[in-house]
This record gives sequence, C-alpha cells and structure tokens, in this order.
Amino acid sequence: MSLTHFLYQAFDSQGQTQHGEISAESERDAVRLLQARKLTPVKLTLTRHETRQARTRYGKVKTSDLMDFTTGLRTLVDARVPLDKALRMLEGITESAAMQTLVAGLRRDVKEGKSLADAMESRPDVFSRMYVNIVRAGEEGGILHQLLPDLADFLETSSRNRQAIVAAMVYPIVLLVTGIVSVALLLVFVIPQFAVMFEDAGTDVPGSAAFLLSLSAFVSNWGWLMVLTVVVMIGWWQWLDKDPQRRLAKHAALLKTPLLGQFLLFRDCAVFARTLGALMAAGIPLIRALRVSREVLVNTELARLLTQVEEDVRGGAGLGAALEKTDAFPTLLHQLVSVGEESGRTASILLKTAATFDQSVKNQMNRFVAALQPALILLLGIAVGGITVTMLSAVFSMNAVQF
Repeated sequence: MSLTHFLYQAFDSQGQTQHGEISAESERDAVRLLQARKLTPVKLTLTRHETRQARTRYGKVKTSDLMDFTTGLRTLVDARVPLDKALRMLEGITESAAMQTLVAGLRRDVKEGKSLADAMESRPDVFSRMYVNIVRAGEEGGILHQLLPDLADFLETSSRNRQAIVAAMVYPIVLLVTGIVSVALLLVFVIPQFAVMFEDAGTDVPGSAAFLLSLSAFVSNWGWLMVLTVVVMIGWWQWLDKDPQRRLAKHAALLKTPLLGQFLLFRDCAVFARTLGALMAAGIPLIRALRVSREVLVNTELARLLTQVEEDVRGGAGLGAALEKTDAFPTLLHQLVSVGEESGRTASILLKTAATFDQSVKNQMNRFVAALQPALILLLGIAVGGITVTMLSAVFSMNAVQF
C-alpha cells in the first residue's frame, strides 16, 4: 500500500502545539505514529498534493451530483436514518463513479470516529468552507436535519443564479468574439490586398486608408504581442489571488468599481443574508452564525469587515448598528436587520432581504445584457462597415483619378 501524506496539528507533553507533515498508510496509522512520538493529535488533513491526486484519480464531482447528494442526505437525516447507514444508501444509489468514491470515503471516515464535517473537510475541492461549517454547526447543535434543507436550497439557488448569469452572457460573448475575429481577418488578409492595388496604381493614398494600411501592417507584424499582453494580464490577475494581502486589495478595488462593484456587493450580501438567516432560524447563536456566514463570502474585503462586525456584536452592539458602522454594506441591509432586531424577527427578515438582493442582482444583469447586446452589434457594424467603406472609397477615388 502506498503512503499518504497528512498535515497534522498536535500537542506535545508540555502542552505546546506542534505542526508538521507525516506519511502513513492510513489516517489511523498516522495517529498511532504521532502517539508513538508522544504527541496528541487534534487535527489531520490531507496535503494539497494528496487532494489533487485524489481529484485526478477519481474524477471531478459535478455540481449537480453534489446537489443530489445534499438532497438525499437531507431526506435520510430528516427521516432519522443513522448517518453511517444514510451514507451507505447514498453510495449505492448514485451513478457517478466520482461521487461513489467520495461517499465511500466519507463513510469510512465516519466509521473511524470522525464527524461528518471533519470528513468533508478533507475534500476542499468538493465541499466549500461554508458547506463544512454549516454541517459542523448542525452536528454540534444536534440540528443537522434543520440545516440540511437550507443548505440544499442554498446550493440550488446558487446554481440557478450561476446558470442564469452564464446563459445571459453567452450571446454577448459570441458577439464580442465574432467582432474581434472579423476585424482581425479584415486587417490581416483583406486590407493588405488593397495595399498592393495602391502600389500598382501609383496614386496617393487617402489619409483614412493610409491609417488602416498602417494598422493592418502593425497587426500582421505584432499581433502576437497583443495576444501575449492578454495572457500576461490574465496571469497577473490570478497572481494577485495567491497572496492574502494582494487578494484583499484586489477585492477592495473591485467593490469600488462603477456598476461592477454594486453587482458584486449585492451578490455577496444575498448569500450572507440567506446563510445567516437560515442559521439563526435553526437556533444557531448569532456569534457562531456570523462566523459561519463570513466563510460564505467570495469577497475577502467584505469578510474582513464582517470580522469587525462580529467583534462589535460580541461587545454588545446590535447587528444592524455594527453593519452600519462599517459603511460598506447596503443601507437596506442594516436598516432591515435593525427592524428585525426590534421586532424579534431577524431570521425571517434576513431571508426576505436575501431574496430582495437576489432579484436586484438579476435585474442588474438583465439591464446590463440588454444594453450590451445592441452596443456590441453597433460597435461591430461600425468597425466592419467603417473598414469596408473607407477602403472602397479609396478605390473609387483612385479610379476617378485614373479616369
């Protein structure tokens, strides 16, 4: 059997925390090896290399498979089926080989004494931190059967919103690519033919046509540089995410971007409000619910601000007042939360607020796409039509001079 590499956190005989990496045939063997070193392990996780190997070996779990798994687990847990038996049943009914392997691994870890959340935490490529934290909160509070329906609804809503955004952007992207390719083909293959024609005629080239001929020569000779610039910009954008400070600055800048910033803010606020409302409705304490909800956010700047909100709430401030203090979240959010706190209906108001933000995000996307499509068509028509009219006018003027 090949060795598996684990990252561990353990206490030594003096009570000091030790971190490191250990190789063993299984997690149980890793625990024994650590105990032989007089260490008390408190956490074991697969290294990133092992996680990548597992993902490559067993294939990627699709979002639809994860949603089916969550829905099935919700039904079985709600029916008070023991967790081990529920996982065995789910392993048998799924048709995805990757999902079968995943569920089998979860069941094995649970049988060895792990909690379901800890077992899921070893597969970060499948289960997000939000997913794991909600499951952990449900297990610790004995209310997993109450949180799983909200988790399943959250995944379904997120998937539906993501599909709507992708579907809305397909046509504009096709238009944009078509326009770029069309203009590039004209500049690289068509315009140079006119250059030969003008040289043979020996006439003066109009200024507009001369500009297009120069642009055509530049694209033909240095077009690869433009492609390289795009690739470098994409690489630089991804490089920003590798350092926490750079990623924080990037996300803060995105929030200040006109139009896009409000879209990203409302999207994350919808997710935050829905998660926090679901947790509070299930009886999770506010501080714990805030900590879990913070993990949901994509934007790290908003997550940082929510850390400040959590500290203010811990100090005795109201949630609405703490959100208002950051001066970053929408006025609607902290005003409705304040109303909910006064009326004792914070959870239900948060869920309604999430629906409001979801609708706002959809409306913004629809308006953007509705404006983008004619703009791209107009731009494409101006570019192609302008090139055609300019070159044909130059040809006609050349013929008039010869005549």
